[in-house]
Amino acid sequence: MPSRNVLWIMCDQLRFDYLGCAGHPTLHTPNIDALAARGVRFTRAYVQSPVCGPSRMSFYTGRYMRSHGANWNGFPLRVGEPTLGTHLAPLGVRAVLVGKTHMAADVEGMAGLGIDPASAVGIRESECGFEPFERDDGLFPAGGRRGDPAYNDYLRGLGFTGDSPWESWANAASGPNGEALNGWLLDHADKPARIPEEHSETPYMTSRAMDFIAGAEADGRPWCLHLSYIKPHWPYIAPAPYHALYRQTDVIAPVRDAAERDDPHPVFAAFMAHRVSRNFADDAVRAKVIPAYMGLIRQIDDQLGRLFRFLDERGLTDRTMIVFSSDHGDYLGDHWLGEKDLFHEPSVKIPLIVADPSSAADATRGGTCEALVEAIDLVPSLVEWFGGAPAPNVIEGRSLLPWLRGETPEEWRRHVFSEYDYSMQDARLTLGQKIADCRLFMVFDGRWKLIHAVGFRPMLFDLGTDPDEVRDLGADPRFAPERARLDAALRDWALRDHNRITMPDARIARYAGGAQLKGGIVIGYRDEAELAAERARLGLP
Repeated sequence: MPSRNVLWIMCDQLRFDYLGCAGHPTLHTPNIDALAARGVRFTRAYVQSPVCGPSRMSFYTGRYMRSHGANWNGFPLRVGEPTLGTHLAPLGVRAVLVGKTHMAADVEGMAGLGIDPASAVGIRESECGFEPFERDDGLFPAGGRRGDPAYNDYLRGLGFTGDSPWESWANAASGPNGEALNGWLLDHADKPARIPEEHSETPYMTSRAMDFIAGAEADGRPWCLHLSYIKPHWPYIAPAPYHALYRQTDVIAPVRDAAERDDPHPVFAAFMAHRVSRNFADDAVRAKVIPAYMGLIRQIDDQLGRLFRFLDERGLTDRTMIVFSSDHGDYLGDHWLGEKDLFHEPSVKIPLIVADPSSAADATRGGTCEALVEAIDLVPSLVEWFGGAPAPNVIEGRSLLPWLRGETPEEWRRHVFSEYDYSMQDARLTLGQKIADCRLFMVFDGRWKLIHAVGFRPMLFDLGTDPDEVRDLGADPRFAPERARLDAALRDWALRDHNRITMPDARIARYAGGAQLKGGIVIGYRDEAELAAERARLGLP
């Protein structure tokens, strides 16, 4: 019988509302829309941290940031932390990576345990549980500390020379005399990249994914391929013709209000003061960057069309679940902010489409699901898809498969949670915060969103009456009951046991009800008669 497979596509920094199927007025994404038409689009999906590293570690572990501890980019995921690959291996499934993970290996932890990073175990621990067919996290400036990716060698082989062709060709523009213009600079976002489109990052990664799939057919084992695109993450620069597909007239007006700058929450004020936020508050910057951002998304959509046709030609579509997601959003000037980091919808809410080819999902095709969904739900969904049983003492998410099959799971969550550690940001210095106190927590019930900020008052938004989140009600005494209710939900979540990963629930369930006595341990019995009665009840000699 042909094996089942999974193709899990992730874009970096793609907003939930920059897709045709999500209602964007001018950005057409026909291939992603077609995927949504044969799957389910989850309209209220949220990441567990609005920044690349910790968000991805939650995606890959099925665990909240407060459980896996990789709080920011470059923070190692501790050795031994279970990941998707850990859960799929006993099922005979290859977990394979093409593209980005933002994983930092726990080199010190492996050294302490005597694990050779080059060994099979060391590679698995260093690559977030994935088999790295081709890992490329992007962001390879000349003189940077990252290793030289295969993509740089690919570009050099085409004659694009330099210490980092990624930076000087794929993510740079040409000046009047052919000189390289720095693609990191927002002012150059309206110019085409110096490289032909077919050799840019997105087509390259798509080709590498196809290379893996072609080879996997001969291997025969089921696979879960994580194709993790680097774009539309900055540098915001697109190759021709994508740099010119969209114009200033396609730029949606920013979601922001002058009142947000009047006596803002201290943490919000500190992030508005960041350089990237000050620049994205300028409409001239938005007019250059957002068309490039849209062009990069359209390029991804075109490449997905190429990839989906490849699956069709090989007869793989009918037995491959396809997941489309993002690791977080992008403010793009909304709320006077750039980048991501905080918990407004453009940052913490993501696109999530799941196309299950099995007949059990026929009734939901082309539909939407408004259930509150978290990024950590993906691991248990994929484990269950491959026939496994997710371990509840390890995985904190819940399988989405019932929703795909038209079922309503019992006691589905009433809140979603997200966390952020801003100790690495300039906001810490601005606020004079201790590193241990630079913590933000979001709890959202589908209408009310509370942000707990250690050392400060909370923030509160009512998306029912204020869907744009421009009125912070965190200091308004009229809404004290809502703050108390959400704060209680946050505390209940925070007090849940989330580190007992070495003792399965099933083993605990077997322990009560006479397990000690069955093991020869006699504690608490008064006399021989009481002991004999209990032995008889348990059927012991």
